[in-house]
Amino acid sequence: MSADLIVYALVAAGLVFWLRSILGTRHGEERQRDNPLLREKTDGAGDSAAVSLDGEREMTAEERVRKLAEIKEGKVTIENKNAEAGLVDIARADREFDVNFFMTGAQDAFVIIVESFAAGDRETLKELLGSSVYNAFEGAITAREGRNEKQETQIRAIRKAEAIEARVSGRTVYVTIRFTAEETSVTRDISGEIVEGNPERVTAMKDIWTFSRDLKSRDPRWVVMETRGDFEDDNKILPNAI
Repeated sequence: MSADLIVYALVAAGLVFWLRSILGTRHGEERQRDNPLLREKTDGAGDSAAVSLDGEREMTAEERVRKLAEIKEGKVTIENKNAEAGLVDIARADREFDVNFFMTGAQDAFVIIVESFAAGDRETLKELLGSSVYNAFEGAITAREGRNEKQETQIRAIRKAEAIEARVSGRTVYVTIRFTAEETSVTRDISGEIVEGNPERVTAMKDIWTFSRDLKSRDPRWVVMETRGDFEDDNKILPNAI
């Protein structure tokens, strides 16, 4: 199957496997840890087809991006005109770019990555993170293991996902999203005693992630290339990594 038959990948384990599904909002049920930012879309003859959010075959890049405004309750938004223009540029560069599908997948990716980091699931993280981000996460997991500590984190809800920046740079596309979520987290020592956090307390968290994809690569996945915070409600669970 050629890479141009696949409409986007980004995060591991939300729908059917990052290469078969895309990130979607967490609904509370447990699901297999697969890669949520990939899906395949073809026409009846097997050729790649321009994908629109309402099933139509041809829409302009601007129309495909502006469909995002129709998502319910404003949970998923484009922060400003610059970000919207960047998404339009990506949609022009890739006729199969479905911004709603991507934004929904990015939310699943967020849940998968945060919870996989807490569980020390290196295999899942490696599928979803760029090398520098993976190295930072893996180093933090190793340090935690060296202290004989275990972390339990659950994303209770994603309240908002805002596209704050998007751009095309050569053959690579980037989308930066600010996530606002609610989570519970606790760290326990080797005896099971709590050293940090509270498993019953739901707290607010924010983080900014940049997703990236090489349009010319045979690997269709999106990966997280940067995580950062340094603002009020910045999460203290994940390392910042660039």
